[in-house]
Amino acid sequence: MSTQMVPMHSEEGENPSNGAFASTGYVRFGAFHLDLKKEELYKDGARVKLQGKVYQALVALLQKPGEIVRREDLRMQLWPSDTHVNYDANVNTTVNKLRQVLGDSADQPAFVDTIPRQGYSFIAKIEYVDRPVAPLTSRLSEPAFVAATQERAASLFRTAILSKWFTGGVVVLVIASMLFGAALVLYAQR
Repeated sequence: MSTQMVPMHSEEGENPSNGAFASTGYVRFGAFHLDLKKEELYKDGARVKLQGKVYQALVALLQKPGEIVRREDLRMQLWPSDTHVNYDANVNTTVNKLRQVLGDSADQPAFVDTIPRQGYSFIAKIEYVDRPVAPLTSRLSEPAFVAATQERAASLFRTAILSKWFTGGVVVLVIASMLFGAALVLYAQR
C-alpha cells in the first residue's frame, strides 16, 4: 500500500502542526496509534485493517487537526483529477468507512465531525510521538502472557468438548425420533 502524503493547503495559510506531523513517525489519538512509516493503524496495540483510501482520508484529517478539511481538498488528495468516479458518494463512503474503523458516529462524533456543506474536521486530541506503542502481547509480562495463553487454550478445549456433547445429543435425539416414528407406523398398521 504505497501512499503519498500530499500536503494540503488551506486558504487561511499553513497549519503549524503540519511540521510536527511531517517530522514524526507516529500519531496517537484516543486508543489509536498511527504508524506513518508502515502506514498501519493500531488500537490498544492490536493492528486494525485500513483500506488505502480510508488510510489516506485519516492522514488528510490528521494533517489539519481541529480545522476543516474541505470536501474538495479531500477529493483531490484521494482521487487524481483524471479519475472518473462519483466523488461526492465516494468521499462520503470513505469517511463513513473511517468512522466505522474508529468506532465513531456522525451523530455523536468523537474523532471525525461533519461540517455541513463544507467538509470534515478531526476533533480528537492528537499527540505526536517518536516511538511506536509496544504491541499488546509484548506489554504483558511473561508469566501473564503464559497464563493468558493457557486460559485461552482451556477455554477452546471446553468449547470443543461441549460442542461434541451437543452434537452427540442432537444425533441421539434424531435417531430416537426416527425409531419412535417407525414404531408408530408399525403400531398403526396392526
